[in-house]
Amino acid sequence: MKISLMATCLGDVIRPEAVKSTVLLLRQLGHQVEFLDAQTCCGQPLSNSGLRDEARKQAEYTLSVFADAETIVCPSGSCAAMIKVEYPHLFEPGSSQHLAAQQMADRTFELTDFLVNHQKQTEFGAAFSGKVAVHYACHLRMLGLTDEVEQLVSKVKGAELVEIARQDQCCGFGGSFSVRYPEISTAMVDDKVNCLLQTDADVIVSTDTGCLMNIGGRLHRKELLTRTMHIAELLTMK
Repeated sequence: MKISLMATCLGDVIRPEAVKSTVLLLRQLGHQVEFLDAQTCCGQPLSNSGLRDEARKQAEYTLSVFADAETIVCPSGSCAAMIKVEYPHLFEPGSSQHLAAQQMADRTFELTDFLVNHQKQTEFGAAFSGKVAVHYACHLRMLGLTDEVEQLVSKVKGAELVEIARQDQCCGFGGSFSVRYPEISTAMVDDKVNCLLQTDADVIVSTDTGCLMNIGGRLHRKELLTRTMHIAELLTMK
C-alpha cells in the first residue's frame, strides 16, 4: 500500500523522532511511505479558536495537497480527528469541497487505529524494560477508539502496563486552550502528573505530541524523571 504520511506541525518541530518511528513501523508492514513537502498545519488551532473562515481556508489547502493521496496515516489523534470529524463540517453540504472533505476523511487514519483495527497488527518485535502508563488523548474519543494503545503496549517485550487513575482525563493542553487559560491548564496537567506519580511508571505513552509536550514540560519543571514517549517510539525500541 502507498501511504502518505501526515507528520503534523508538532511532530515536525517538537518530536520528529515520533514521525521517524511511524515511518519505520509502516515500512515494517511492507508499505511504501511518501511525504508530501507541501503539507502544513491541518487548521485545528484555528478551528478551536473559533476562526472558522481561516480554518476553512487551511482545510482547502490541505485538501489540495493530499488530493491524490491513496491512504493517509497521521501519528496524532487530534489532527486525525480534525480531518475525519471536523473537515466535513467546514463546508456547505453538497459542495465540491464538502465531497472532497468527506473523501479525505474516509482515507485518513490515526496511527494506532490503522495498525490495530485496519492492519490487524499489534506485534512489532519491540522491547522495553520498565513500567508503562498510558495517557488516553482526548481526540481518540472523537475517533471512537478505546484500548488500541494498550493492545500495542501489551505486546512489547519486557513492558509492564500499569493503570493510571483518570486515564482519559484531559492533560490540559488542548491546543490553544493552554494559551488562553494557562492557570486552568496548569491545574489539569498537575493532576495528570500526580496520577502518573502514583503508578511509579518509568514512562508515560500517548498518541499525541501535544499531550506529551505538555506532560513532559510539567515533569521537567518539577524535576521528575518519568519519561514521555509516543507510542510509535515505543514500538520501534529493540
